[in-house]
Amino acid sequence: MLFDLDPYSIDKQTKHHLLCDELSRLTLHHQQHCPEFGKLIQAQWPSLSLPVKQLSDLPYLSVRLFKQLALKSIPDKQVFKTLYSSGTMGTSSRIMLDNQTAAVQSKILVKIMQQWLGKARLPMLIIDHPSVVKDRSNFSARGAGIQGLSFMGRNHCYALNDDMSINWSALEEFCNKFADGPVLIFGFTFMVWQHFFQQLIAHKRKINLPKATLVHSGGWKKLISQAIDNNAFKKIVNQTCGVSKVHNFYGMVEQIGAIFVECEYGHLHCPSYADVIIRRTHDWSVADYGEVGVIQLLSTLPKSYPGYSLLTEDKGVLIGEDDCPCHKKGKYFNVLGRLPQAEARGCSDTFEVGKSS
Repeated sequence: MLFDLDPYSIDKQTKHHLLCDELSRLTLHHQQHCPEFGKLIQAQWPSLSLPVKQLSDLPYLSVRLFKQLALKSIPDKQVFKTLYSSGTMGTSSRIMLDNQTAAVQSKILVKIMQQWLGKARLPMLIIDHPSVVKDRSNFSARGAGIQGLSFMGRNHCYALNDDMSINWSALEEFCNKFADGPVLIFGFTFMVWQHFFQQLIAHKRKINLPKATLVHSGGWKKLISQAIDNNAFKKIVNQTCGVSKVHNFYGMVEQIGAIFVECEYGHLHCPSYADVIIRRTHDWSVADYGEVGVIQLLSTLPKSYPGYSLLTEDKGVLIGEDDCPCHKKGKYFNVLGRLPQAEARGCSDTFEVGKSS
């Protein structure tokens, strides 16, 4: 069973065979259980033959379709939880999970993070406010991320108040209790930067968590506009909190669970249960190593909705496979920001025929 394997344990040939097999099964499953998806496949991939021999032969959906359509492969009565994307452009994606899919996503998320944090549950400082996780049946991307990572922690402490100011008393109590040992800090990148580190700097205050690991995720667009790149971010983290272990991860609410974590060499790694393809924007053909293109994400986890093969609106570059200096197997890549609006629109326009059929 693929889900029983370690996250970074299988070589290229073995993984390719397992993913082709599993993702072909998922394709057939969603064709049979999601009518809209079946119409899209019929319109865009009329000659699709399963099982596929190459991962690049799999059909893929524009991630924008989840903002436009309620795509699910389960009956309404089986919807256990609905996740919503951040909706920065005004419309949120809706991702509908049943019990089984939600359980598998949680299991795999923990399994991946244990490779980076160890198996012990660590005292956890969450750079957000507690209200974001109150409605457990309808989660935002932030709420889903916090709930998912909270399984890795204990003694959970929310560092912010509802008005996004720092909860100084809670923060000081947490640091006094746990500063001498390993700690997990988690938050979304811009939240961590704007509402935590910038507030610490503005108040001329520092905290001391030298054995902590910061895990963060989210778009870099706002930070890059402030001339803050990954290295500058890590430098500020170290200067204000004494933290030297920082792991960014790439993922999205449309494919939650099988995340891509950054190693100490700055590379994002594909786990055993997921993969990445880089496509050229002018014809959607597969790009070569080192060639910038649009990121396609593959995941074996989504069974309640057809989100297993998604064309994102992010640019990226594939660096290598099975040979990262960190010794983790699998493809590794970098994300280079969002596509220009024209290319992003073109990405979703590819599917208009399928939508209208």
